[in-house]
Amino acid sequence: MTYDLYIGDYAYSSWSLRGWLLVNRFELSAQIIMIPFAKKDVADQMSDIGTARTVPTLVCHDGAVVSESAAIAEELATRHPKAGIWPINPKARALARTLLSEMASGFTALRADCPMSLRVCYSDCSPSDAVRADIARLEEIWAYARAHRVSDGPWLLGDYSAADAFFAPVAGRIGGYSLPVGDDAAAYVTAHLADPAFRRWRSMALVHGPDLPWYRKDYPQNDWPGPVPLAAHAILHGTPENAACPYSGKSPSHLMEIDGRIFGFCNPFCRDKTVADPEAWPDFMTLV
Repeated sequence: MTYDLYIGDYAYSSWSLRGWLLVNRFELSAQIIMIPFAKKDVADQMSDIGTARTVPTLVCHDGAVVSESAAIAEELATRHPKAGIWPINPKARALARTLLSEMASGFTALRADCPMSLRVCYSDCSPSDAVRADIARLEEIWAYARAHRVSDGPWLLGDYSAADAFFAPVAGRIGGYSLPVGDDAAAYVTAHLADPAFRRWRSMALVHGPDLPWYRKDYPQNDWPGPVPLAAHAILHGTPENAACPYSGKSPSHLMEIDGRIFGFCNPFCRDKTVADPEAWPDFMTLV
């Protein structure tokens, strides 16, 4: 069962990241269709896709069109009940739904003042009182969730769930704007920044599309707090170690070399770039 998933720019579209994680993190099959923010109005580009015309939008194999990330989470969980999108434990599942709902409707100051921008890290954004209040609320609900989780691990309720997918862009904001949080919240942010799926998304953000000036902030910059990508360059000949493109899962059509090792890929937007992140590729986790 393969879906069409319409997303916005990797570097900037926080809601698209949530939709992509709901597919990628739970090993569902989807064809990704990019709706670039720089080209023209998103609704115009999606004029024939449903009525919401926003990203992300999921088009199912039966023609059903699902917009809004929370609706996508529920629909995928209904169609794939064994995928683990929601916790199995009823109490944990109820809490996960509550957390997701609050994230979907709240934290407006954090969203407005600190839009997701995965190509930079700001060392000091002088957060407003409203942003600090949002951060305090995040720490409160994260601590409550982790106190009621059903198994150990870095995620809110035990195993990774839709609730964690919804907070992944928040982790990117906290890390990318160097926002002050306590040790427990910082550990949760670190888990997201080191998560292979998140790193895979960010590696695509680094190489796809132009910098959009309306997301730029006039703050001093620092190094990204998560794992550092590795330099790569395109080559014409060689035998790749991998059988599938780490970005799309398709058969590789191009080659890149990283520290003397050859990997195949097929995404045209990566072809002439100089940044790649093999540690973000799940197929290579035992090799690097």
